[in-house]
Amino acid sequence: MLEKTTRINYLYDFYQSLLTEKQQSYMSLYYLDDYSLGEIAEEYDVSRQAVYDNIKRTEAMLEEYEEKLLLLQKFQERTALLGQMKDLLNSGQVPKQELLGKIAEIEKLD
Repeated sequence: MLEKTTRINYLYDFYQSLLTEKQQSYMSLYYLDDYSLGEIAEEYDVSRQAVYDNIKRTEAMLEEYEEKLLLLQKFQERTALLGQMKDLLNSGQVPKQELLGKIAEIEKLD
């Protein structure tokens, strides 16, 4: 569950501007502020089921956006490559070609 929550939080960070105000609010309350479905329903004077349905539809939308735009995937790849570059630099033995190769991989992501 924590893995799913972390993924949804990342997707929300990348794609929140593509969501409606209501979707943003529900997702923010549920995933970032840890509100329960009942608390959100009470706040918006709707049923718990309506909140649940909205959140599930929004999660699916975020996954669709990621499938098409790959912003999270590229971010994760870029982060891994930067970590590898830091390890190379910290090792004291920096093979220039290997470092240039990592830089080229980062450039390809964009």
